[in-house]
Parts: sequence; structure tokens; C-alpha cells
Amino acid sequence: MSALISVLRIGHRIKRDARISTHCGLVARAFGADEIIFSGERDNNLLKGLRKVVKNWGGPFSVRYEKNYRKVIKKYKKRACVIHLTMYGLSLEKEIRKIKRKNLLVIIGSEKVPGEVYHLSDYNIAVTSQPHSEVAALAIFLDRFSKKKEKRFRKAKLRIVPQERGKKVI
Repeated sequence: MSALISVLRIGHRIKRDARISTHCGLVARAFGADEIIFSGERDNNLLKGLRKVVKNWGGPFSVRYEKNYRKVIKKYKKRACVIHLTMYGLSLEKEIRKIKRKNLLVIIGSEKVPGEVYHLSDYNIAVTSQPHSEVAALAIFLDRFSKKKEKRFRKAKLRIVPQERGKKVI
């Protein structure tokens, strides 16, 4: 059985983060995570929209909200390796070999990440030490961790047929 991968998006703000948080959910699903958990402001439209993607494009993939990110981290810490993606962390290239193929909780921020997250995490990983998007960091981390194995989705109503030119969706 492969490792279960959960993504925790902390500090979601409805008015400011709706689009970027949606992209975090899309990337988490497409790049092999099993679930995304949002904390911060509860955004039912965000949850509903991502669940609709799962319904149409397949799963399994869970989308949920938890008010208290600390409780989520502490719960997962008992059974998973906690990875915080931050531009202030250690190099992904050097640290990824140390991360065992076990359950993961991958933390990505929205607003400024509280300092305690750095201490609660097993690893603080930087995709690059330059300003960048949490969406990019999540995509690159999941791609490197999964070693580029594309995830197959069950019960999809829609599926893209790869082709050199044009778009074909069945």
C-alpha cells in the first residue's frame, strides 16, 4: 500500500484566497494527494467546487474544513511525517531523500504562517529560497515525492484523451 498524503492549507481567507486555494486543491488531487484540509475562514463554495471536480473527474480525493489547524497537525503527527513547505526551509533536493515513503501531512500557508508551524513540523522544506507560490511549491514537492507516477482516478465522468493537437474530452 502506498503512502497516504494529506495537504493542510492553513489561513484561508475567503475574499483574498478563493482562487489560489482552489488551485491548491486541484494540484493536490492531480499530483497524488489523497485529501486536502482547509483551515482559516470556512468557505463552503470552495469545498463545494472542489468536490464537484472530484465528482466529474474522479477520485478518491477528500476535501474538508477543520477550524483548528493545530489540532490537525498534532493528530497527524502521531501517524504521519509532517512536511511544511516554506521558502525559508532546507533544500528540497537535499532533504527529499530523507523523507520516508509513509503517510505525510504537507502544510502550505496562505497568510503569514505562525512560527509554531515550523516547530511542529518534522521538515521545513524549500522548493526554492526565492519568493514563489504555494501552488508551485506543492506541485513540485508532490511530483518529486511521487517520482512522476501519474495518478489514475476511478469513477470519472470526464476524461481527457491525450493528443498532440486539439482537445478531446470523453
